[in-house]
Amino acid sequence: MLSLSENPSILTPEVESLTELCGTWWIAYTRPRFEKAFAWDLCSYGIGYFLPMYEKTIFSGGRNRHLMSPLFKSYVFFCGTEQDRYMAMRTNRLCHTVDVADQERLVEELVSIESALLSKAVVDAYPNLPVGSRCRIVSGPMRSTEGVVVERNCARARMVIEVTILTQGALVEIDADILEPLE
Repeated sequence: MLSLSENPSILTPEVESLTELCGTWWIAYTRPRFEKAFAWDLCSYGIGYFLPMYEKTIFSGGRNRHLMSPLFKSYVFFCGTEQDRYMAMRTNRLCHTVDVADQERLVEELVSIESALLSKAVVDAYPNLPVGSRCRIVSGPMRSTEGVVVERNCARARMVIEVTILTQGALVEIDADILEPLE
């Protein structure tokens, strides 16, 4: 188990936002529990990546331990040229890569996940696409982020930001009053 400081960053260190990364996006399906090691490999090769992670607390050895856990188990998003993809495949940490037909949609969905993580919202994995009302956040650091509301009480709402190609999403807890329904 890595300490918090030993984890790779969620995004290639050379950029501030994943929108700055150029090239073709692929989704790497890693061997089990190889997401972070693969991100370190990509970093050493200078290949742009996005590894969404959230802080998780577990009780182990008689105490609470904080660790970073990948939001999408066994998946790392990376961007570059065909040569970069070849280098990624040579790391021996992947099962395969997934071609992304709709590059723009993937980037939009990943930007939403990135803004949720950077805004320090409460984020957790959501393994299936939900059924519910689509909404948009109207203010704050996650403004314009769209998702599906899966739970709502008086003050708080839980919204899933979807990554449709994976049929998974990220569950974000936000103030209910900053949501507007989409038609």
